[in-house]
Order: sequence, then structure tokens, then C-alpha cells
Amino acid sequence: MNMKKFNGFKRISAILPLMVLLVACGSDDDDDSIGNWVERSSLNGKARSSAVSFVIDNKGYISTGYDGDDYRVDTWQYDISGDYWVQVADFTGTARSSAASFVVGGKGYVGTGYDGTNELGDFFKYDPDANSWSQVADFPDDPRRGGVGFAGTSYGFFGSGTDGDNDRKDFWKYDPSLDNWTEVVGFGGGKRHDATTFTIDNMVYFGTGVSNSTYLTDFWSFNTDTEVWTRLEELDDDDDYDVVRSNAAGFAINGYGYVACGVYSSQINSVWEYDPSNDTWEEKTDFELTTRRDPVAFSNGTQGYVLLGRNGTSYLDDMMEFYPFDEYDDED
Repeated sequence: MNMKKFNGFKRISAILPLMVLLVACGSDDDDDSIGNWVERSSLNGKARSSAVSFVIDNKGYISTGYDGDDYRVDTWQYDISGDYWVQVADFTGTARSSAASFVVGGKGYVGTGYDGTNELGDFFKYDPDANSWSQVADFPDDPRRGGVGFAGTSYGFFGSGTDGDNDRKDFWKYDPSLDNWTEVVGFGGGKRHDATTFTIDNMVYFGTGVSNSTYLTDFWSFNTDTEVWTRLEELDDDDDYDVVRSNAAGFAINGYGYVACGVYSSQINSVWEYDPSNDTWEEKTDFELTTRRDPVAFSNGTQGYVLLGRNGTSYLDDMMEFYPFDEYDDED
């Protein structure tokens, strides 16, 4: 055999596997590079985790939370158009963390939570025009923390969480016109606390969370008009996706839902996108700042943000805006 040809063949044989490996790695990078995070103005107030957030008239609000030393009542408004924060009236209930919130009729509602000693069951209304808080009807069942709040056109909803002794799965409807609560029946999922929701049109999507030291995999939609729950595909698939976690942030942008960060045995920063048209999940670019649990999120429908939270004993005050269909740019 011609030795020059033989040596050349050996060199090509050695190079080919490397080329295949590089192409494969490049494909993975391309898959992981859809979605870009851009850092926005950090909170002017104290860094914290387990706060609440809501949006009224293109303004994002955060309130309450825990800063590592104290439970908070200060409330801050984020101007989405101008990228700046303004402090507004303090929350007038007991300082707390792990509360829940929803918006109905241009008013923000915040209630339940934990004050460091007790689970809480009171609720308060924020009026942005008057920049004032007022107490409304208490939640009628056991006080709790780590529940979720969401809203339909005319009603607010609250449910799940833990009362300190037991995890819960009940859901309740609040009527602002009557200032009262009624129980909503029909949820067939498991008990849990620290779950996640996002809302697309009149559909609320609910999942994740933990109970009895087990991370929950069931995923549900709730029609706020008909008040009917529907079970969807599980949050874990061995081949394609694994959205399972607790203490995460949920939000929606332009008809897609997002779950970001949280805890799954340890803190994670992965981000998953939900397409309600075919009940599927797709992984997006990881959240780019410090890995965290107990962040909050808010969205005006076309722009979405993840902010605050903690990493171990480090409490965070930063915020990023997510562009889900842009290519990843590590220099912005």
C-alpha cells in the first residue's frame, strides 16, 4: 500500500469524528440560543424574595417579601415604558412573604402569606389612582402561605398553598362587587404549595409546586369564564422536556406561557415555553443572571420580566426582560 495515502487516510479518519462532534455541539448551541434576556433597572428598594407582583395600566408592582432579616410592606411601581421605579404607598397589612395577588377592575389585591410566625388569611386592595390600600373580606378558609392568585374578567381566584400543617388543593373565587368569597369546585389535581401560574386570554395554566417533599408533575388549565378545570400533558417527558420544579416564576407573552428559575432539588435557572395551541413545551435560553428561587414575574401581555428572589442566603434586587424569539446575545 502507498504509505502516503495510508497516512492521509488515518488523518482523515481521526478528523471526521471531531468534525461530527463539533457539528453536533453547534446544533445544540443553536437550539439553546433562542430567547434573549436583557437586564433592566434594578429595584430601588431592598432586595428580597417571596414578594408579590401584579400589573395595572402598563405599570408593574411588587410588594411585601422577605429580605433575610425583615418581612416587608414597602411597595414599588415599575414604569414599563420608561424603565424606572417609583415607591408608592406601603402595604397596610402585616409585613409578610409568600402572599398571593391578582388584579380585578384596575385594582390590585394582595393577601394570605407568612409573617415569620403565623400563616395569614387577610386580603387588601390597592387603588393606583388614590395610591392607597384598604382591607377587604378575609379569605374564609384556613390561613395559608405559598398559594397562587389569578383573575378573570370580574373575579379574582386564590387557592392551593400550605396552612403550616397540611398542603391544600382548594380554590376560591372573590367577587369585588359583593366583597365575598365562594369555593370553586372541580380541581382534580394534587395538593401543593409554591406552584406557578400564567394566564393567556381567559385560560389560566397551573402547575409545578411541591407536596410531601415530592415535586408535582400534573399540569392544568382553568377557564375563568366557565370555571372548568382541564388536565393537560404532564410536566415531565423523559425524551423531550422536564419543567418540574417549585418556587418558580410564571408569565405570558404574546400567547405563550413561560416558567423560569425555581427549585428542583437545587436551584435552577432553566426557562421553558408553553404553546397552548398544541399543549407542548420548548426549552429556551436560561435566565442569565444569578440562579434563583422565589423570584416574581410580571407581564403586560407583550413584555415579560423576571426579578428579585434569592440564591441561598443572598437576596436579589435585579431584573431582566425576556425576548423569547430573539437569538441569544451575551453582550446586551
